[in-house]
Amino acid sequence: MTDTALTVHQTARPHGFPTPGHFAFVESAPPVPGPGTALVENLYWSVDPYHREMMDGDFELNAPLEGRALGWVVESRDPALPEGEIVFHRQGWRTHSVVTPEEARRVPRFDGVPLSAHLSILGGTGLTAYVGLTRIAQLREGQDLFVSAAAGGVGTATGRLARLMGAGRLVGSAGTAAKAAYLTEHVGYDEVFDYHAGPAAELLAKAAPDGIDLYMDNVGGEHLEAAISSLREYGRIVRIGTIAQYNATGAPYALRNLPDIVEKSLRMEGFLVRNHRDVQEELNAFVVPHLQSGRIGLDETVVEGFGGIVDAFLGMLRGENLGKIIVRAVGAEL
Repeated sequence: MTDTALTVHQTARPHGFPTPGHFAFVESAPPVPGPGTALVENLYWSVDPYHREMMDGDFELNAPLEGRALGWVVESRDPALPEGEIVFHRQGWRTHSVVTPEEARRVPRFDGVPLSAHLSILGGTGLTAYVGLTRIAQLREGQDLFVSAAAGGVGTATGRLARLMGAGRLVGSAGTAAKAAYLTEHVGYDEVFDYHAGPAAELLAKAAPDGIDLYMDNVGGEHLEAAISSLREYGRIVRIGTIAQYNATGAPYALRNLPDIVEKSLRMEGFLVRNHRDVQEELNAFVVPHLQSGRIGLDETVVEGFGGIVDAFLGMLRGENLGKIIVRAVGAEL
């Protein structure tokens, strides 16, 4: 274990897009676990779009930020967290975390599956996609699906899972032609458009001329309006995130076709993945055999070293990642 601990603090509230100046790395001695706790040296960290929303008021200023992380127990004062165990917890954005058994859970090790998968397709990212498809959208075999921000962590996981579940035509949007090509060549999408190439409604209508049954919404705004127009009668919209508004400084996009929700008997529903933790074992049982067989791969952008966590987060907001972006401690196992 190292002699120095680092934590990342938010130092100010951003107006618009955050910058490195909104964060500070704070150095200290590693914390000492008390009775009923354990000290975890973190190996992998997740940076997620929801962190941007929390920067507007949920994160306390000048205090360690929360986030999903994987680490190994280096010192324990509770038998439920034995030393040497790999655990998942939400006290990330720091190199060392003190956790209780209620705040951490042991991470199962699956032959041939990298540890990082527990922050991507087997983590909150994959669970979000799985819950959205099975519990909210109730995807049925042969149904046509549109996914916005399809090259992100949730978008790639949605594509992989929907294809395994027998989805019909799978359409996505992405920020570059290169990302679009990756999604069609490797993830299983049938058609992906670069949303910079024109109005989203026109691009979606061209990619799915016969309409869609389901829309997995990671963006909101113009994409949501386009999906409402393309949805068939009794279609469903699953609201996961609103990336288009996270850094906006003006008025939010005003949807012009809301009456279509009534006219076409559409259903729109959002959810928080933290309310569906009971589905984790089901996700593992569904996905792990396909990871082990090689039928599906991991879509991950890995940044080396905890010192790159702020740049990784800002890069994710700029769309520089392909798949789930993960920060890995130098020398950590893949």
